[in-house]
Amino acid sequence: MLENSGRHARRRYIPRWPVALGAGLVALLTVVGLLTYAAQRGDREDGVAATIPATPEPPPTLEQPPVTADWPRWGVTHTQYSADNEDTAAAGRAKELFSRVPMLQNQHIMGWGAGNPEPSPGKYDFRDLDRRVKLMAATKAQPVLTLCCAPDWMKGGAEGRTAWSKIEVAPRREHFDDFAALAVTVAKRYPTVTHYMVWNEFKGFWDDAHNAWNAEAYTDLYNRVYDALKAVNPKIQVGGPYIPIDSHVSTSDGSALKGPWGVIDRRSLEGVEYWLKHKKGADFVVIDGSSATNDQGVVPDEFTALGKFSAVTSWLRQKSGALPIWWAEWYVAPDSVDWNETRRTAVQAAAMIEFARGGVATALYWNPQTRRGGECPGCMWSAGSGDEMPMAGLLSGFTRWFPAEARLIQVEVSDPRVRVLAVENQMIMVNTAGTDVTVTVDGKPFDLTPYAVTWSDRGR
Repeated sequence: MLENSGRHARRRYIPRWPVALGAGLVALLTVVGLLTYAAQRGDREDGVAATIPATPEPPPTLEQPPVTADWPRWGVTHTQYSADNEDTAAAGRAKELFSRVPMLQNQHIMGWGAGNPEPSPGKYDFRDLDRRVKLMAATKAQPVLTLCCAPDWMKGGAEGRTAWSKIEVAPRREHFDDFAALAVTVAKRYPTVTHYMVWNEFKGFWDDAHNAWNAEAYTDLYNRVYDALKAVNPKIQVGGPYIPIDSHVSTSDGSALKGPWGVIDRRSLEGVEYWLKHKKGADFVVIDGSSATNDQGVVPDEFTALGKFSAVTSWLRQKSGALPIWWAEWYVAPDSVDWNETRRTAVQAAAMIEFARGGVATALYWNPQTRRGGECPGCMWSAGSGDEMPMAGLLSGFTRWFPAEARLIQVEVSDPRVRVLAVENQMIMVNTAGTDVTVTVDGKPFDLTPYAVTWSDRGR
């Protein structure tokens, strides 16, 4: 598989001159590096040859997901590197971070840690996906699979080969049924997985001629997959459209949905509305997005910008007839920001407070894990050692105290710079200021350091 940082390829805030020059040079060097990497591996233009097991691997034996009183709401998406890529000691510590509180865990069926599942028609290689699904089962996950991406032969490529540089190409219309059949094979192989997201970020469904998303083609693919999965097991939960909800400060493609954080791109909302109108059915609505605008980054500041998440969630609930809302990915900054881990964690915690207050059913964290060495901003553990990083604690704490059905309690806060989320026996406070703050929360005094994230017991 193509080496990458584990982060999604996304449209991001493009900095203005002179930073743009540096970004362009970085992009050029990245392309050169990828070409060099491909050359070193002997990749051809049509990809690398697949190694298909001579004898099909039997489906893995999987433990049933743990029974939880409420839907966990919080979870993580495994990317290129996860606990199964670590050495034994680090892997054990990383797995403990997942298993200490049962949470949602998501894996793509191809890419981001999983190889091509069907390199040739009817010939399968589930070794990587088996390993990830087994990891999720062993760490007490509520498992989710993202039905993306498509084998090369479904999108005009060669049979038996995988061109990872074309991972974001959508299957051709004549192969939509083949992709639905692959989804059926996956569902039958992993009967403990009952939640599926269809495709990812409308990859390959942009219509250049009309400068808009091709929601009609995506919805056709979705409907075929939906029908196929429901035929396997009517209890399987299926959601879409998993479209990126972009926002801007200044754009000719703005919508009526706007706030101090910017304006939502009308093309994203039109894609959602088309899917809602023409889908065969859905058990939940899936979208993703960043609080940062595409043209000017985070506005007016990183904490006010988080209001976009609640505004979009409210719009989706109204348009969908109150279907559960899933944020399959969420980001709080452009890649270029230079925050320390304390500040980054504070913004992430405030975003999770926004999701909980907004009634989001599911929020999956895209874990940008690396293999080893160097800094890993926002990761769950330090690569190579397995030592816990702050985001792991946030995910565990929010999963334990703020599941989807948690009854939130309003508490008094003496300083609006401190954001609080509370239930009967616990609360979390986030200091959004870059200075020390003395505050009274729920009748108790607290001295909070800059960007502090603090948990406190409540009740008797």
